[in-house]
Amino acid sequence: MNHSQAADLFIADEPRTDWHDETLWFVRSKRDIETKQIPEWEELRELASSIKGNVLSNLDNYLIEFEKNAQNNGIQVHWAKDAEEHNQIVFNILESNGVKKMVKSKSMLTEDCHLNHYLIERGVDVIDTDLGERIVQLRDEPPSHIVLPAIHLKKEDVGETFHKHLGTPKGAKDPEFLAETARHHLREQFLSAGASLSGVNFAIAETGGIVICTNEGNSDLGISLTPIHIASMGMEKIIPKAEHLGVFLRVLARSATGQPITAYSSHYHAPAKGKQMHIVIVDMGRSEQLGRADFRKSLYCIRCGACMNTCPVYRRSGGHSYSYTVPGPIGAILSPGIDMKKHSSLPFASTLCGSCSDVCPVKIDIHAQLYKWRQEISKEGHLPATKKYSMKVMSYILERPKLYAFLGKMGRKALGIMPRFLVYSPANLWGKNREMPKPPKESFREWYTKNKKS
Repeated sequence: MNHSQAADLFIADEPRTDWHDETLWFVRSKRDIETKQIPEWEELRELASSIKGNVLSNLDNYLIEFEKNAQNNGIQVHWAKDAEEHNQIVFNILESNGVKKMVKSKSMLTEDCHLNHYLIERGVDVIDTDLGERIVQLRDEPPSHIVLPAIHLKKEDVGETFHKHLGTPKGAKDPEFLAETARHHLREQFLSAGASLSGVNFAIAETGGIVICTNEGNSDLGISLTPIHIASMGMEKIIPKAEHLGVFLRVLARSATGQPITAYSSHYHAPAKGKQMHIVIVDMGRSEQLGRADFRKSLYCIRCGACMNTCPVYRRSGGHSYSYTVPGPIGAILSPGIDMKKHSSLPFASTLCGSCSDVCPVKIDIHAQLYKWRQEISKEGHLPATKKYSMKVMSYILERPKLYAFLGKMGRKALGIMPRFLVYSPANLWGKNREMPKPPKESFREWYTKNKKS
């Protein structure tokens, strides 16, 4: 199922689509208000982009430096080339320590690796402790947003889910009651778990430590209460020095949710006494993306989700329509690098309006990369037959000005006399959800020719 087909399922519920659109635009608006409070905002974006550019140009050296310093701190560092290796490493750590239950905070990397199902199949109980992640886990759904994983659900949906899985009264939908129910439910999981797993927002090469940014404190609680902490980290999460952290902490939360900073920005540089700390550094296609000159800047991403909140297509089609762990504009430039054929429709799920690039805190040229992916997908022959041949027909017409002018004139006349059922036939995809504009009496070319001064 391509993006357009999956989006049809989402927009069939028009009230939910409108609510989804409005909610995400509200978050985008908060971002705008917050960033305007900082006169040097554009300078921060430029600095963050420059730091990430330096990291990618020297990534091998920074990774070696990070590993050395982390190991000197008593952290065990592991390397994984793909999802299978990552999942096996995590399972081996748990199995060797006899762990049968693990609490997990938000980590899009482990979602991409399908870690939960991998561990559950091998007898390990995995509990997501971020509220949104726990909701979608109970529903056996993937997250639909990287920061707001349950944004596609309403409070009534959450109430029904908690009634089914946690035994709350049927019809209960008060957010405070549902949040309190989740707290009591998760508290038991924290106390009975033998290990915790977290993502990594930033890894500091200079110190060998990591920083985790959350708003719920669930990551800190899991790490504090369990004897083993496993941190799963994409290898692009490196920043060179601790002094650079201030730049990213100032742009991350403002871009993501319109906050000055996340409620918790937790630093972990060594295991606590008597405990273990493991960091799993994952490639999973990142090296290949790094080698693509046109697309390497996609690795600047700090996973704030700002491009999703502003994207008119994402807001109206929902995250699940993207068939990839990371949805929205950034997902549409990451996914073809993983499987171009499978994700060939995603770069076309964009108006190329450039709003995603405008709000990106690290200045990724997202809309330009989407356009470049379209060209690559076309070259590799992954366009649908209808689009492929229609583009050939359009190219033929556009290369012949006289033919173009003649067909345009005939088209304007036809639209003026054709009955509505023919104009809005199944062949007219543009008119499926839009009213066609009234055809002008003459084209601009005709008007210009008639009115230009000799």
